[in-house]
Amino acid sequence: MDFLYQRSYRGPVKAVILDWAGTAVDYGSFAPTAVFLRLFESQGVPITAEDARSGMGLMKKDHLRMILSRPPVSEAWKAAHGAPYSDADVDDLFESFVPMQLAVLKEFAEPIPGLLDVVKDLRARNIKIGSTTGYIRSMMDVLAPKARENGYEPDCIICPDEVPNGRPYPWMCYQNAIQLNVYPMQAMVKVGDTLVDIEEGLNADMWTVGISQTGNLFGLSEAEVKATPLEERKAANQKIASQLYQAGAHYVIEGIWDLPVVLNDIESRLAHGEHP
Repeated sequence: MDFLYQRSYRGPVKAVILDWAGTAVDYGSFAPTAVFLRLFESQGVPITAEDARSGMGLMKKDHLRMILSRPPVSEAWKAAHGAPYSDADVDDLFESFVPMQLAVLKEFAEPIPGLLDVVKDLRARNIKIGSTTGYIRSMMDVLAPKARENGYEPDCIICPDEVPNGRPYPWMCYQNAIQLNVYPMQAMVKVGDTLVDIEEGLNADMWTVGISQTGNLFGLSEAEVKATPLEERKAANQKIASQLYQAGAHYVIEGIWDLPVVLNDIESRLAHGEHP
């Protein structure tokens, strides 16, 4: 007689892993976008905001490669430089990008509305707070202290240059689990505003929550969002939510302020033996 042994975690949520720009701070995820626009302009290859946002969530060198791989940018690079872009060009661009990004990060450390209240809620539930990002460690060494001054300090920060690969690989999430001393992965929730955030969480066997309004896919500042007519805003949120769900998100919320309600539902599902 054959037997199938299957365990089912039925405890509470133990940790939440938050993305940074567009999820926890920097409403609209503008810090990388502005720098990429300036960087490519300095190379005689003007790009659009859509180009600049195309690889958001990836480690920034991978992000650069994603921008360069877009046909209009690739063609413009070849026209301006006389040859297709190469790995050496990516390296040179990244070397120029890093100090430009470091110079502006402090300006984009303002917590997204509702974040600090959510942190209080998580602390009250004894849920640990980790984080992953597309920023390398030198960038987080600038951003994190300023965010702390503004009231936000997660328990753990893991950067893509500290693991074998950044998103969509699960290594940053696994490293969070190790440093937070949390197990199993089904007891953890990944929250982010990009498609690779969702893929990262799924690859780590975690619950995933997408952010539709405050992040890269909406791409507007808080003031611009508020100035957008309500019906247009709803339509944009629905379109983005569809993208995030198609990427595999278990839940989609407009902003971090709605996370506690989602956690309640996840804990109810866990209690009934469900898993991501």
